[in-house]
Amino acid sequence: MKKINSGTKINWREVLRKTPVYLFLILGSLLMIFPFIWMILTSFKTHAEAIMFPPKFWPASFSFVNYREAFSMAPFGKYFINSVIVMVLSVLTTTTTTILGAFAFSKMKFPGRSLIFSILLSLMMIPFEMLIITNYTTIVKIKLYNTIPALVMPFISSIFYTYILKNFFDTISDSLYYSARIDGASNWIYLWRIMVPIAKPSIFTIILLNALSSWNSFMWPLYVTSDAKSRTLPYGLQVFTTEAASYSEYLMAASTIVVLPMIILFILTRKYIVNGVSTGGLKG
Repeated sequence: MKKINSGTKINWREVLRKTPVYLFLILGSLLMIFPFIWMILTSFKTHAEAIMFPPKFWPASFSFVNYREAFSMAPFGKYFINSVIVMVLSVLTTTTTTILGAFAFSKMKFPGRSLIFSILLSLMMIPFEMLIITNYTTIVKIKLYNTIPALVMPFISSIFYTYILKNFFDTISDSLYYSARIDGASNWIYLWRIMVPIAKPSIFTIILLNALSSWNSFMWPLYVTSDAKSRTLPYGLQVFTTEAASYSEYLMAASTIVVLPMIILFILTRKYIVNGVSTGGLKG
């Protein structure tokens, strides 16, 4: 019986052609990851190790003294709680309005539906910075300055997330809707019991992206909060830099507190984000 060689022949020309590309990607990845690694390692160093020249990469020992000092110098616990509250409220309100808006523009028939949606999409081209003045004036007039609701109100809806979810809803056959209506299901029941479970990948992606955006928000809290009791972590970190400017190890510890939760969240859920955006129809 003739023996078949299952080995594959290596195409060295192809390997040599792709090697520079992979080397470039590896180098780029290392350049992006290194600042985070340096930040975390420095947060465990002593003051002498942090200012040492030439710099010392590894700390002599891993101690949480810098974290305790950072918490004693600024109310990072309060900042953390505020950030969590703002993130949760933002996710709940934005997800709800996104689901309702996507369903309306995808499945409900009303005059000017396409025109209205096109106008809303065109508003995405307006930078948020251009809306800060009007939003700030509104917040002051309704007496919400220095409050948690002020941090959430401008972000209770998003046409970008509505666009993602609408594209997914468009892929669901209308025959399913008509069948549900014949069986006596209202639009409300059809949306929450049929469409939402089907669209879980896209909805999960919207929740994660919104959580990341809310957690990292800095510009808006900077304008609508001046009291420490209402600050979020990114704004609190900026204020802390003036209080501990000469102690880089404290700054790195505080920065780790701000950044690490979202890094962990993104690493654990990156697959769902990519899948959700892909199924949402963001192409090109």
